[in-house]
Amino acid sequence: MAASLRKVPSSFLRIRYTSRPNPYNPLFSRGFSSKLFVKGISFSTTEETLAKEFSRFGEVVETNIVMEKTRNRSKGYGYVSFAKEDDAHQALIDMNGKVLDGRVVFVDKAWPSRHFRNRGPRAGEPSDAADG
Repeated sequence: MAASLRKVPSSFLRIRYTSRPNPYNPLFSRGFSSKLFVKGISFSTTEETLAKEFSRFGEVVETNIVMEKTRNRSKGYGYVSFAKEDDAHQALIDMNGKVLDGRVVFVDKAWPSRHFRNRGPRAGEPSDAADG
């Protein structure tokens, strides 16, 4: 049985990217954020070191290195917030793939966290409907 191969239309493969947010739907626009996600951070890197390195690109408002609760050391990633989006964008371009404290760090936009509220009861938990 021979498989038939069809030619995929070029319009199907075309990727469309717009850097401008939709002015008619500002709530769901995916504009650039001034908060960056930094992974690959050395265990010896402090928030002050991170702020000093990224302050070359503009005013750093906040740095946060995520820590392990049990060992009280870095998990290897953190966040850097800038006052201006343009400064964050320049830092993303220039710092991605650079060496910081002996390790290569990777920088990306920080996406908003997903908090799933009102998910309903989990397995093993009583539901509110059963109370009533």
